[in-house]
Amino acid sequence: MKVDLFDFALPTDSIALRPAAPRDAARLLVLDGNRTSDHVVGELPALLRVGDLLVFNDTRVIPAQLDGRLGQARIGATLHKREGPRRWRAFVRNARRVREGDSIDFGDGVSAIAGDRGEDGSFALDFAGDEPVETLLARAGRMPLPPYIAARRPTDALDADDYQTMFASRPGAVAAPTAALHFTPALIEALGGAGIEHATLTLHVGAGTFLPVKVDDTDAHRMHAEWGRIDAATADRLNAVRARGNRVIAVGTTSLRLIESATGDDGVIRAFEGDTAIFITPGYRFRGVEGLMTNFHLPRSTLFMLVSAMMGRERMQDAYRHAIESGYRFYSYGDASLLLP
Repeated sequence: MKVDLFDFALPTDSIALRPAAPRDAARLLVLDGNRTSDHVVGELPALLRVGDLLVFNDTRVIPAQLDGRLGQARIGATLHKREGPRRWRAFVRNARRVREGDSIDFGDGVSAIAGDRGEDGSFALDFAGDEPVETLLARAGRMPLPPYIAARRPTDALDADDYQTMFASRPGAVAAPTAALHFTPALIEALGGAGIEHATLTLHVGAGTFLPVKVDDTDAHRMHAEWGRIDAATADRLNAVRARGNRVIAVGTTSLRLIESATGDDGVIRAFEGDTAIFITPGYRFRGVEGLMTNFHLPRSTLFMLVSAMMGRERMQDAYRHAIESGYRFYSYGDASLLLP
């Protein structure tokens, strides 16, 4: 499909630079079949059905953005995928100054040797020393805010909490699973009281999620792989929910992509551990989920293609037009939508 079909005009002032406070006060656009309605996230217990199950991503964002020097040159690195105990794949700023074997000094006793350069322009970085890489990043790294926020304000102390979900327990992501940012312990308790269950899986979100689609046709786009895991007990639980006639609703496109990667053509969700590079565009048949809660996405992005696959491209264009005209806030710190085909 032509990428132009997924374009739309978004005013700059629609991009949220801070999250709603409290988190569940964010607005929620509900697309339920052919019906569209405006709500807030805190109303979810009344908007879902008894027996529904929400699936959250429990990945935790690491301080994956580094600023360093190679001689007199300033070098920036954004880690995006772990390849070994001390090796990360990274997108590098000022990459033309970097050669394989160069040692980049990131300050605070943190350095890394540049390895091979990938087809996507990223470098392998091998961190020096014996300390765990997580310890090094905690010392020298900073929270990797999305470029559409970082370009308009600096990262600050608030982001350390604002950019983590309440489920964040497994470090490894370089971007937050942002739909889950809207949830609070009180909301989860209210959902449980309404008979709505929840489960978790892990997908370590990579920086590739922010990369623009640079080709003209979706067939030519290559997704970056991300590591994920669904254990057997969780897979069995999701299958049981669907078998009794209830709905599995992914909270975030990361949860959805991992569930779909773990689901066979027979509709059975199986335990999964490894990389996924699934690319969902209109025409895709969803096998493992009955709905999705997600934030509002960039024009021409793989994520807008995904929601168009779920609800229909024209339906989503109309919904986004309504959201823009109604003052919904977009992107990582923005409002949410609930998509129920």
